[in-house]
Amino acid sequence: MHRPANVDEASKLQKTMQEIVNNVHRLPIIFPIHPRTAKIFKDLGIEASNLHIVEPMGYLEFNYMVQHSLAVITDSGGITEETTVMGVPCITLRDNTERPETCTIGTNELIGTNPDAIKPTLEHLFAGKWKKGGIPELWDGKAAERIVEILTK
Repeated sequence: MHRPANVDEASKLQKTMQEIVNNVHRLPIIFPIHPRTAKIFKDLGIEASNLHIVEPMGYLEFNYMVQHSLAVITDSGGITEETTVMGVPCITLRDNTERPETCTIGTNELIGTNPDAIKPTLEHLFAGKWKKGGIPELWDGKAAERIVEILTK
């Protein structure tokens, strides 16, 4: 999380984190904390035995974590694409997205920025009711080939 709507107000960030910690059935939470978020988070005193705050990760390391996760909670647009391709449930803490296909076709659910939406969404996930999702057409890793073909014509 790094977007102002989720992290700029300390009390909202604290409630969001409490909702996550309290509703993941004690599963480990790996939180690669964004520097913007870390500035606010450090003064909140949030601690839980299952919450692991780590430094930001490189792309490959982060994607390894995503691929081996039960689910991802984020406010990033790019991560919603990666979870869709990997078939990993994604809960997005935003009111809108520039990547709607991750919601209509993929594994992403846009739940807004209200922390109260987290518990029912996690209940849905843990009940085994998350949509399977699919990969949007042309998300096949061959974009460069298609571009080269168009440019050479």
